[in-house]
Order: sequence, then C-alpha cells, then structure tokens
Amino acid sequence: MSADANEIAALREIAQLAAGASTWDELMQLIVDRSTEAMGTEVCSLYLVDRDRAGMTLAATNGVDREHVGVARLDVGEGITGLAASTAQPVVSSDLANDPRCAWIRGVDHERFTSILAVPLVVADHVVGVLNVKTAARREFTEAQQRRLATIATLLAGVVERRRMHLETEAQLDSLRSVDQARAELIAVVTHQLRTPLAVVRAYLDLLGEAAERAGTPDAAMWHEAATGQVLRLNDLVDTILETVRADRLLTVEIVPFEIGPVIDEVLTRLAPLLRRHRLARFATGTRTALGDPARLAQVLELLLENSAKYAPEGAEIVVADWSASGEVRVAVGDDGPGVPSEMRESVFEPFVRLDQTGAPGSGVGLFAARRLVAAMGGRLWIEDKIPAGTQFVTALPEAAS
Repeated sequence: MSADANEIAALREIAQLAAGASTWDELMQLIVDRSTEAMGTEVCSLYLVDRDRAGMTLAATNGVDREHVGVARLDVGEGITGLAASTAQPVVSSDLANDPRCAWIRGVDHERFTSILAVPLVVADHVVGVLNVKTAARREFTEAQQRRLATIATLLAGVVERRRMHLETEAQLDSLRSVDQARAELIAVVTHQLRTPLAVVRAYLDLLGEAAERAGTPDAAMWHEAATGQVLRLNDLVDTILETVRADRLLTVEIVPFEIGPVIDEVLTRLAPLLRRHRLARFATGTRTALGDPARLAQVLELLLENSAKYAPEGAEIVVADWSASGEVRVAVGDDGPGVPSEMRESVFEPFVRLDQTGAPGSGVGLFAARRLVAAMGGRLWIEDKIPAGTQFVTALPEAAS
C-alpha cells in the first residue's frame, strides 16, 4: 500500500473511531492515540481552547502523565502549542531545549523530547484547540508531515467542537432542571398564552375565506385588518415573554382596583370570531370593582373561553356571568357541553393533563396556566356544576373596598 493510501486509511479510521466514541474521554484518547500512530511519533497531546479564548486546557495525552489531563493549562500564545493557537498556523521546533519559544509544563513536558509539531483545530475561523506531536529523536517535520497532521486536525475540529457543545448543552439543561423545575412550568404557562391569539387569527382567516367566496363583501377589508392586529398582538406577546424571562419575572402582576365588566366585554369582542359557532350569553347586573391585574384576568378569560369553544359542541351555549359574593368578585365561564367529571375537577388544573383523547388540539397546560395566573393575583379558580347542565369555571378575585 502506498504512503498516500496508508494516510487515507489512517484518516478514515480516525473519523470512524471519533464518530463512534461512547464518551468524551474515550473520544479524546482515541484522537491522540491514532494521531500518534499516523504520525509515527512517541507522544501526542490535545489542548482545547477555553470558552473565554484566553487559555487552553490539556484534554488528552499519551506517553506522559495523564493525571494532568483537565488540569494543565497554557495561555494562548504561550509556548509552541500556544503559538499555534494564537497564529492559527502550524508551528515546528526541532530543538526544544534551546528554543526560546518553548514553555515547559511540569509533568507534561519531558527533556527527552527534542522536536514538536503543533497544528490548530479551526472551526469557522476560530481556533478551538491545538494538536501536537513530539519525538525523542530530532526530526525536521516535512511539509507533507505537517499537511498530514493538519488534515487530521481539520477532520477532528468539527467533531470535537460539536461533541463539546453537545455535552455543554446537556450539562446546562441538567443544571436548569435541577435548580428550577418550576421555571420550566412557568415558561410553559406563558408560552401557552400564545395559543389564544393564534386561534383568533385562524378564525379571522376563516371568515376572510368565507368572504372571498362571496365576492364584493365590504367587510373583507375589516376582517383582514383585525387578523393583522392579532398577528401584531402575538408578536408583542413573544416580546413580553422574552423580556420577562430575561428579567426573571415570569408571572409579574400589578394589583390595582378595576371594573370587571369592561374587561369581560373587551375579551368577548376580541374572541367573537372564535365563538361564532356557539350561542353566547352574557349576564351581569350593575358594576363591580375587583383587586387584581386586568390584563392577567383577560388572559385567564381567554384561556377559559378557548377551552369552552374547543370542547362544547357546535351550537351549544357559552355563558359568561359576574357577581359579588363573600367579599369577592366572581366571573363564571360555563357551557352546556359534556362537562368535567367530579373526580377530574382538580386534576385538570395540573400541567399536561387533558380531559379526553379525542385528538383536539392542545397541550394540557391551559387550565394550569389559568389557575397560576389567578393565584398570582391573590384569587381562586375552581369548577362547579352549571344549572341545568354542564359545568362552569369560576374565577374569584378580592372585591375592592367601596
């Protein structure tokens, strides 16, 4: 077999072994072992550049003390290896004992080595590591040998970076899960709020489609404008989620006195296209002032009304009513649909629990989200029977002193 064929076979073996390594340590060791064989040297070491790009840490080595793996460090630009990292070019020395560029690391470097070839691992114009080989006998590394090690480094750079990023991502995810599982639930709550405006947009688009069948309908432009407004509102919600996550304020509320009636009416107006296939009944007498966050109450009502629209049969009645009782302002959203069995009336408020398996769209966090939002305002949310049939969700907030 020719030298070129031997080199190709060695590279193929390195690629196969690197891709199939089961652990990070095994991958690193395979790299240095096979590189040593391919280059015909006594030792090979792999340094990985730290994320701050200020230094490098020994990731794997053979022929010298392995206890220094993960401990031994070099600054970028320090020594032959550091110079390869700073210049992004191969660096050669055949007289280490007298080369002023050398930097000796106790336990890693030994006087018996006379020659070194260091080549950078480059990904997207960034050096992510340096692979070096050393020999005891003096060697002038030829251009062909430099190209061979550079080819190995190029082959491994992407594998190493992807594997390291994968491990770092897994570690970060594990840390997030263990430190703050509740945060993941709250993010699910807030994200679920995107579903209602999206459903409204789809409803408006349905109306536009119906209008298109009746050419010349004057309301088509109005519906288009309404649908566009909902898309913009959805974008605003996305921005709000990002802002609250960054500020660590996932369920912020502003408790103020406010009139319940206008909030309910505004939500019903906004969701009219979504509720158009049902009969809507609104019951209210007088005005009532609650303590809470009107924007959060609107989100709760949207979630409850969307739930009713999803599960109540077409043509069924959806009822919205408000009243005062026991120092609270209460708002009920009910329908005469199949209802919620008494044994399920608490479990449906748990995350990812759904009442049926009909295939209706949903993620099982809507009611969980609604209860969390109401609780954040100091209120309560529960299910009770609706007379004469069905069930209703009742939201209760403290009543403001008159």
